[in-house]
Amino acid sequence: MKPKLVVGNWKMNKSFDDAQDLILDIQNALKDKRLQTEVILCPPLVYMELLTDIAEEEDSQFYAGAQNCSEHGAGAYTGEVSAEMLASMGVEFCIVGHSERRKYFGEDNTIVAQKVKILLDNDVVPIVCCGELLEERQQGIHAQVVEKQISEALFGLKPSDFERVIIAYEPVWAIGTGETATPAQAQEMHAFIRGLIEKKYGTEMAYNTYILYGGSCNPKNAVDLFMQSDVDGGLIGGASLKANDFVAIIEAGETVIKDN
Repeated sequence: MKPKLVVGNWKMNKSFDDAQDLILDIQNALKDKRLQTEVILCPPLVYMELLTDIAEEEDSQFYAGAQNCSEHGAGAYTGEVSAEMLASMGVEFCIVGHSERRKYFGEDNTIVAQKVKILLDNDVVPIVCCGELLEERQQGIHAQVVEKQISEALFGLKPSDFERVIIAYEPVWAIGTGETATPAQAQEMHAFIRGLIEKKYGTEMAYNTYILYGGSCNPKNAVDLFMQSDVDGGLIGGASLKANDFVAIIEAGETVIKDN
């Protein structure tokens, strides 16, 4: 079994002091552990230098990630942050295509594909989100929706680029609602996604690609979700804002690895 991967997406939360406290609390809770689970923290962009300074310390147990970047390389795009800027600060990962970016900022699969490419060009690993709305699941078209998102955003990549991509499946109806896909529902969709990758890039690529579950994962359900054979970890929202909860999810990853 591959090591699990746990990504904390703070979204638009925390003051500077609170952000610093949370980063340090997570760092202190993890510093004496010999983790197999890999951890990425994605706070708001304004805290990126604070994060990277700590992430680059010798005893750090996490990597620095961002929540978004521009699809443009540089220029007159007021308020935007480029992939090159992220890379220059030591940011190694970046979330793109999150359902909230799609819903509130009109990002479509074409824009997501552009962001993926520009991140890869700057040696930043994209964490690419996909997932269906509640009505799409109710209509029974959730698989088609996710296939279209992945195909249009990622399947234009050559294998040497695709192998650097992480995918996060986030059923939109389970984000911030307290609802969670059952372990069986999560496994079904993760297996479907892995099957798409296998058809496009082969069995080895499909196995090696990390597919995370995002959608109200918490300390109570993390072990059951992570035990599923095609769930490689979690993209954690609300539970990443409390150090104890986030560390408990990381420990769930450790438990599953040890038991298998």
